[in-house]
Amino acid sequence: MNRLTEMLREIFHTFRQYKSRTAMTMFGIIWGTLTVVLLLAFGAGVEKSMSKNMHGMGESIVIVWPGSTSIPFGGYGRNRRIRLTHEDMEIIRREVVNINRISPEYSRWNAAIRRGEKIQRPNIAGVIPEYGPMRNIWPEPGGRWLNEPDLKFRRRVVFLGNDLRDFLFGKDADAIGEYVYIGDSPFQVVGVLRKKTQNSSYSSQDKDRVFIPATTHRAMFGDRYVNNFLYQVRDPRITGETQKQIYAVMGKKYQFHPDDTETMGVWDTTEMDKFIFYFSLGFNIFMGMIGTITLIVGGIGLANIMYVVVQERTREIGIRRSVGARQRTIMGHFVLEAFLIIGVAAFIGFLLALIMIRLISLLPIEEYVGHPELNLGVALVTVAILGAIGFFAGFFPARRASKLDVVECLRY
Repeated sequence: MNRLTEMLREIFHTFRQYKSRTAMTMFGIIWGTLTVVLLLAFGAGVEKSMSKNMHGMGESIVIVWPGSTSIPFGGYGRNRRIRLTHEDMEIIRREVVNINRISPEYSRWNAAIRRGEKIQRPNIAGVIPEYGPMRNIWPEPGGRWLNEPDLKFRRRVVFLGNDLRDFLFGKDADAIGEYVYIGDSPFQVVGVLRKKTQNSSYSSQDKDRVFIPATTHRAMFGDRYVNNFLYQVRDPRITGETQKQIYAVMGKKYQFHPDDTETMGVWDTTEMDKFIFYFSLGFNIFMGMIGTITLIVGGIGLANIMYVVVQERTREIGIRRSVGARQRTIMGHFVLEAFLIIGVAAFIGFLLALIMIRLISLLPIEEYVGHPELNLGVALVTVAILGAIGFFAGFFPARRASKLDVVECLRY
């Protein structure tokens, strides 16, 4: 312990003796650390923003639309229209084991919703309670989503998109318990969509839509067939296998070839998750490489300075060796000196990065590229890079110092 204390005292004495050189060496490490942390934090922010925007439409969901046959099968020709019913959803739920949730969706565009003199013609969707959690549709405080009694008793209740609520009732007005008219029928507002980020949709943005119980929709508009249905898988890794099972189950009922993918159009949103993962991975690797190269340049500067230090202190090293200092002691001294420079510089770089991340977070850029985020992964990667550079920057000059010949050092 006393030896380590003495070594640290000597190292800090050297730092004070060569202030300018130490400061210039540390600047390269500070700049490199700042660059690595900021670039990786931006990469993490972009990934989080893309995921948030995409998942505004739902988590691991697949949307399916009925289509027409394109392969003759079972005595039937091509171009036979396939229509799905509410009962088909229960068949799929029962037969396909990887289905976590499933909901039919009825859509109507030509019906007006009005309150007083304000009239709008949005997409009116008839769904079941499972639809909400799948689509990340959550109510504002004080309201609720559709429930099973609404479905069972065909209640005339409505869940409004937040922008549609603003149009009908006024900006951020309390619409819960109030009534609107769909056609000529009064509907009680039971919930309003909590504002969310959504950059993908297949009918219209949820903020502009109307949701009512599927049974009410069928009774009111006389729907016999669903416009589309959604399902959520338990394991996104086997969505392809799940789709094949659905084609097989429906193909058995409606007599079409299970390989005829034209019978049902499929939008698998889990493919976007894969895209985001690989895009973010490549983006972060690219950003990390830029930051690492900057940090390596600083490490090279540190290594050069350490070689100069070894040359300047050659006689001192010879004296130490002549009075019994071991090679590993000499080597440990210079490695510790390199790590101290990197440690102090990295700490300053981290602090500056945190300040810049906080300042950048105040800018209104979240919708476009997200905000930089210093998470555990970013910190661990930065520490690993710093540790590797510190080791190599100090190890080779230290090894050279430890292997100097004692007699040549004393003659220097």
